[in-house]
Amino acid sequence: MLVRLLYASRAVDTGPEAIENILAHSRQYNPTCGITGILCYGGGIFLQAIEGGRTAVSDLYGHIQRDVRHKDVVLLHYEEISERRFGGWTMGQVNLSRINTSILLKYSERPELDPYAVSGRVSLALLEELMATASIIGRS
Repeated sequence: MLVRLLYASRAVDTGPEAIENILAHSRQYNPTCGITGILCYGGGIFLQAIEGGRTAVSDLYGHIQRDVRHKDVVLLHYEEISERRFGGWTMGQVNLSRINTSILLKYSERPELDPYAVSGRVSLALLEELMATASIIGRS
């Protein structure tokens, strides 16, 4: 059974090296567990969708909740799915500093990433638009 989980968290260390470390770990670990997804980072906030088997996704989310690199971890959306939306990525990355702010304004009150202020469905729609507009880097 495939599931999709969407969560938000705040980075404890917002330095570029710390963020790259999280991405590198994801790209190394996720393929072995059948996990795919996308990570959006901006303004110290992570928005991540992870897809895969129910147990693998649940285990990964539990790990993220205990990870000292994250704080304020909040589950935004969870659903059983028939197919992956982010299947081409072991962990795609969105560089918010290179996005037209009108995309962010389309989904929120201000031109910044704040999944804490919108619904999980709105955050998922934002990720899908970012994917459709080729705003995602790091496909493998």
